[in-house]
Amino acid sequence: MSDFLSSGWSVFVAATTIIGLVACLALLIVAAKRKVMANDNTTGHVWDGDLKELNNPLPRWWMGLFVITVVFAGLYLALFPGLGSVAGTLKWSSAGQYEAEQAKAQAAMAEVYAKFSPMPAEQLAKEPQAMAIGERLFINNCAACHGSDAKGSKGFPNLTDNDWLHGGTLEKITETITQGRQGMMPPMAAAVGTADDVRNVANYVLSLSGSPHNAIAAQLGKSKFGACAACHGPDGKGNQALGAPNLTDKIWLHGWGEDAVVAMINNGKTNVMPAQASRLTPEQIHVLAGYVWSLSQKSVVATN
Repeated sequence: MSDFLSSGWSVFVAATTIIGLVACLALLIVAAKRKVMANDNTTGHVWDGDLKELNNPLPRWWMGLFVITVVFAGLYLALFPGLGSVAGTLKWSSAGQYEAEQAKAQAAMAEVYAKFSPMPAEQLAKEPQAMAIGERLFINNCAACHGSDAKGSKGFPNLTDNDWLHGGTLEKITETITQGRQGMMPPMAAAVGTADDVRNVANYVLSLSGSPHNAIAAQLGKSKFGACAACHGPDGKGNQALGAPNLTDKIWLHGWGEDAVVAMINNGKTNVMPAQASRLTPEQIHVLAGYVWSLSQKSVVATN
């Protein structure tokens, strides 16, 4: 409860909790002082002619449990957070416990990761233990977007095909995992020209990879491709320094075909890969990067 927007809510929660405990104690005291009523000890309520409601005091065992419950609640609130933003004498928090458990697990694995830290990608790929750890790290942290087989899906890169937006070396993969990536293609329709010009450029882009296209429209769109060349290069082979895709390799991250390319030119696209530095240690990232590198290097790994 340390993330209250104002101290007023903290005071409200604390006051409500304390009033609740005091009310329980007051109820306990009142109930303990009640005595058996004179005469027949009934409340005067009668059902079905002879079924009378009695007014007996609470059993002592029940009273004892009630007292224990209230005392336990008081001790708990003194030791642990519960009274608004009051941390409690033990200073316990779920975040603190998580961090302590993470630190303990990392310390236990430090010796294992230490032997992998100096290894280059090729050597890591030949270490079964490193690959097993890397696979587990990948499943836990990367598979949600890239798939458990790392082949990605529309909008999420395939990591097994050796087609890299920012470079496929161990160093670049490590950089990507650590810092994350934000790729943006701005809407280019205004720079290209008319709607017909956009469709012509789309056909020219398709022609670069030998994909089915309208040859006449592609020829008309070639001169207009200059608006795209600043990022993708005059030959359309992309620029890894900018993360600009290669348009000549028949790999389409956001969909294939004339309509998909037209939509990309008209609307642009923004992709974000979150940084993992806050979740993984540098040693874990090194092993994970080695695993990701190995996915696109099956022939290299197989011959070693």
